[in-house]
Amino acid sequence: MQVNSKSSSNRALIIGLTGGIGSGKTAASDFFAELGVQVIDADVLARQALELGSPLLNKVYQQLGQDLQQADGSLDRAALRVRVFNDRKQKIWLEQLIHPWVREQIIQAINSFSGDYLILSSPLLLESHQDQLVDRVLVVDLPEELQVERTCQRDNNQRDLVEKIMSNQLSRKERLARADDVLDNSQGLNELKKQVNYWHAIYQKLARS
Repeated sequence: MQVNSKSSSNRALIIGLTGGIGSGKTAASDFFAELGVQVIDADVLARQALELGSPLLNKVYQQLGQDLQQADGSLDRAALRVRVFNDRKQKIWLEQLIHPWVREQIIQAINSFSGDYLILSSPLLLESHQDQLVDRVLVVDLPEELQVERTCQRDNNQRDLVEKIMSNQLSRKERLARADDVLDNSQGLNELKKQVNYWHAIYQKLARS
């Protein structure tokens, strides 16, 4: 399935929002949503891909172990995260299972949208080539040490796991090199919201030009 051609009269401007773990990508996408912007959240879609009743979930149990299945049949996501980030082959297998399904859902959502512009929020926008679906890449940025601190505080994760997750994402330097626009989240949420308001105005103008 393909995204509708840019020449189509109802083709929206698509902004790809991304950032490393703990960067504040969710906070930024929430601020855009508060402004009335539609947000397609790849993280939400990835969770849906492995919800109870999903045919993909059974494949996960078959490949990675029935011990990941909780008493109600749902997935122990914390255990899954630890397992795949300690086994690169299994991580690749899981990505090859989930990413095509998520991409299909994203394309369907894009093609059904009829407004000025929308946000595709995805932590793996660049790594999974979802940037091929967008017109501009907006990166939420902050120093890597702050990423680690905020992620450990937010999720109560161990530092070594957070660093392992970060090592499987693009580096800060690589991400910034591929950005069209940047949100600096080193100064807190109030400052981040101001920057979201700024880019919202810019994107509205670009979408209507």
